[in-house]
Amino acid sequence: MERAWTFDDMDIALEHGLVQAYRAGNAEDTYYSADPALLEDALTAVALGKNLLLRGPTGSGKTRLAESLAARLRLPMESINCSVDLDAEALLGFKTLAVEDEQSVIRYVEGPVVRAMRRGHLLYIDEINMARPEALPILNGVLDYRRQLSNPFTAETITAHHQFRVIAAINEGYVGTAPMNEALKNRFVVVDVPYIQGASLAALIERQSELRDTDQIRLFTDLSGDLVAAVRTGEVSEEAASIRALLDACDLAAHIPPLRAVRRAIAAKLDDEREQDLVMQLAAGYFGVDRG
Repeated sequence: MERAWTFDDMDIALEHGLVQAYRAGNAEDTYYSADPALLEDALTAVALGKNLLLRGPTGSGKTRLAESLAARLRLPMESINCSVDLDAEALLGFKTLAVEDEQSVIRYVEGPVVRAMRRGHLLYIDEINMARPEALPILNGVLDYRRQLSNPFTAETITAHHQFRVIAAINEGYVGTAPMNEALKNRFVVVDVPYIQGASLAALIERQSELRDTDQIRLFTDLSGDLVAAVRTGEVSEEAASIRALLDACDLAAHIPPLRAVRRAIAAKLDDEREQDLVMQLAAGYFGVDRG
């Protein structure tokens, strides 16, 4: 029978970087996986100071994995949500007017990249392939052996704190994304993150949703397997199999009928009515007829 693995099961002897932090305490946000190698490889890469690229479908839990790694390594996490509007100010910070001693002064407000580098935080770059290609070269020096940044807003060269770490996430083939620049991808160690399924998903639902009924947890776990299968055959879009949406449905199902919970949290997020109908047909096979 499949087992749900967590970082608590990993016993990695590391001699560099964050070994003391790694050995101290449990992660606040536990990430479950059926593949212990995924957890071991991700933890080892980040602890050794490698840049980690999490590659997987939308809603597969990449952000949750990054949060769990940050908690395991006792590192605060700075986040960047990439889009076509991402610019240098969103990454590095900006200048603004402030009043000091009744005088107007120009003050520099640090952005997430600068804060993470200075303070030794974990920098999480979500959907990195959503950003315009010209917005990312400013990070080249941050992501290679130099671990340095020339800040155009302050004319300062910033060298990263020794605990500074970088994790990025990518959804390949998703609407609005572009192929990741090879020079940029070459700066990362890549870990593929599949949808959480089976015992791992059941453990996640039990820990991170309000649902406590073990029979319903099993039914939602089985429904998720059907939704993932439908995504793989192209019958529904990836959003239908989102673990985030499934957890929302489980939260609602602790208080309202589960079929209505699926309609609100999963089906209603899809634009195609045929996809909505398919999701509800699959859900009805587990939870019965919708009565209101």
